[in-house]
Amino acid sequence: MAAVEPVEINAGKYYLRQLRADDRIDDRPSILDAFADPVSRRWINHRIVDLAGAGDYVALRAKQWADDERCSWAVADQNTGELLGEVGLKDLDLIAGSAAAACWAAPRHRNRGVVSEGLAAAIRFGAGALGLLRVDYLFQDGNEPSRRVAEKCGFGYHRTRDEGGAKVHVWTRSLV
Repeated sequence: MAAVEPVEINAGKYYLRQLRADDRIDDRPSILDAFADPVSRRWINHRIVDLAGAGDYVALRAKQWADDERCSWAVADQNTGELLGEVGLKDLDLIAGSAAAACWAAPRHRNRGVVSEGLAAAIRFGAGALGLLRVDYLFQDGNEPSRRVAEKCGFGYHRTRDEGGAKVHVWTRSLV
């Protein structure tokens, strides 16, 4: 399957767009704030400690999309464009039709449906535009917000595996 160019998606209350760091929209401060949050740091391995690192993160997501590795979107407020969180389809295998879900919410926008609504739209895109047949959702034991997102987005328990002493739950959703 040929690469798909980055697209914006209407996700109901939100819209999905690429992460940006330009003269019109600068997501870097929001990214830095989210990744400095203790709750985020508990569950996200990626570390960002300054605006330059947040800029590198934005550039990385653009490169991953261009290389067919990951489709990643900022979940944004429809009126202001403010970054509320990020959703994506990572570990893309366009030949096998598979990917894994990825998501996080900015601290002050948690528990508002930002991630579940954004991820549901990303999954619809994956099924329709990319021809995905299956998406996995992985989260560590104890990450109840991630479990709730998985449930809301229609994933079902598949298995639990050990990753360096941490229990990781793998939930799966068939798109056919």
